Amino acid sequence: MNLFVEIRSAVIGALDAMVAEGDLPEELDFANVAVEPPRDAAHGDMATNAAMVLAKAARMKPRDIADALASRLTADDRIEIAEVAGPGFLNLRLAPAVWMGVVRAALSDDVAYGRSQMGQGARVNVEYVSANPTGPLHVGHTRGAVFGDALAKLLSYAGHDVTKEYYINDGGAQVNVLARSVYLRYLEALGQDVAFEDGTYPGDYLIPVGEELADIYGDRYFGKSEDAWLAEFREFAIEAMMKLIRDDLAALGVEMDVFFSEKSLYGTGRIEAALDALDSKGLIYEGVLEPPKGKKPEDWEPREQTLFRSSAHGDDVDRPVKKSDGSWTYFAPDIAYHYDKVERGFDALIDVFGADHGGYVKRMKAAVSALSDGQVPLDIKLTQLVRLFKDGAPFKMSKRAGTFVTLRDVVDLVGPDVTRFVMLTRKNDAPLDFDFDKVLEQSKDNPVFYVQYAHARVCSVLRKAEEAGIVADDETLAKADLSANADEAELALARKLAEWPRLVEIAARTHEPHRVAFYLYELAGDFHALWNRGNDRPELRFIQDDPATSQAKIALARSVAIVISAGLGILGVTPVSEMR
Repeated sequence: MNLFVEIRSAVIGALDAMVAEGDLPEELDFANVAVEPPRDAAHGDMATNAAMVLAKAARMKPRDIADALASRLTADDRIEIAEVAGPGFLNLRLAPAVWMGVVRAALSDDVAYGRSQMGQGARVNVEYVSANPTGPLHVGHTRGAVFGDALAKLLSYAGHDVTKEYYINDGGAQVNVLARSVYLRYLEALGQDVAFEDGTYPGDYLIPVGEELADIYGDRYFGKSEDAWLAEFREFAIEAMMKLIRDDLAALGVEMDVFFSEKSLYGTGRIEAALDALDSKGLIYEGVLEPPKGKKPEDWEPREQTLFRSSAHGDDVDRPVKKSDGSWTYFAPDIAYHYDKVERGFDALIDVFGADHGGYVKRMKAAVSALSDGQVPLDIKLTQLVRLFKDGAPFKMSKRAGTFVTLRDVVDLVGPDVTRFVMLTRKNDAPLDFDFDKVLEQSKDNPVFYVQYAHARVCSVLRKAEEAGIVADDETLAKADLSANADEAELALARKLAEWPRLVEIAARTHEPHRVAFYLYELAGDFHALWNRGNDRPELRFIQDDPATSQAKIALARSVAIVISAGLGILGVTPVSEMR
């Protein structure tokens, strides 16, 4: 049940009747007619822009359309008042029974209330995290992991067929650096003194990898040249790091459907095939790029390279795909990887990148546009930095990682549920302050506590109902007489519940899962407000002397818990039944 969709259908029906009776001209386009919450709740429950968007095409004054539309809408039993405001906006107030119908829908559908078929089964690939396999995930990866996972869950909830994917960057020079770093730990395990040069990875997390290699090979590779051990140590280290990364993701509650290896693109003809596809469209050529804008580097010199004409698909400049020495640029395998996604038949692609990849957005969008002939959209979401605080000061670096705070550091301190919720309390492209003390506070200022407390309070109501012998299963509550819920605070809570299906579709359409976290906080606020009013007014308490009245009020509370549970499920957070 989506009440906003239902009322919009009533508005469109009234407009159709006006056309049929000659009050409006024929062939009007109603696509932009919307029904949504008014900016000021004092103006009504819903508002429609119908008169405003139709006036020009109808060659009529907006107020004339709005007046005629209002008289028709008030004939609908669900609409108590239809008032024209300003130049032609139409504000609607709905009957209390309509709002209680939302409560019944939530009780009947359970966590499926709000679930949408908006996506119509479209296949969407969401790629996120995709960290280099050179060490444990850091806090920046944590934000990307949470955002990407919540977005994938949101899209699935809204009717999309979602594949969650991790791109393993195991084909570049950084994995050779990893192998050399592991070799130093191997020597260390053999009792040698080692020094980590600039560019190597000094984190303690490589100590057990070196020890395991020493157990397996003994001193076989001691003193040997790099050619003897590099390939073998590289493969062993990558596998060890990917196990560490998988374990870190599991601790955060993230499970991938696909792990795609960059290395699988090399020596298999897949990079060549992707570039051939672009070449067949006239988008690959030999040319010389202009020098970088601003101050020209001293060592810059013009040289001919193989270029992708990305400027033909919205990029600022064309991009090199092969260096003058014949080796691939970093961009070439990325093109091939996205070509593979297009070839797998996805209807849309989403990449979640860190903020430091902002310069990559236009070139990747251009590549996918070219490879798919503009048929497969690519949305790239950038996640901004996370600033960590503890005891009023910036959080110190992790010794285990060597240079950064790890995902596991965060999860071990506050748990996966708190980590995930807090990471979604800001829009992905806004910086986020993560204060370890504040996120564990039991106060309204801590959104995860505030939302979980609302769910726990509902669970306590259900326990008290059971103790009082009041039947309060969802089926019984859905059939209860809900007319006892007539106070403004109760109706306000039902109105907020009615926004949930609409919110899901907006958040899914805009790829903004943080909207779910914001909504849950507002819903919890309305519930706590009703709870607190009950402290002063006994008739608003959820447990009453009369079982029938109790069931009506418990039904409202239970519907709140259902929506909170569904929303937390999208965020990947487990609802709690009691607070400790």
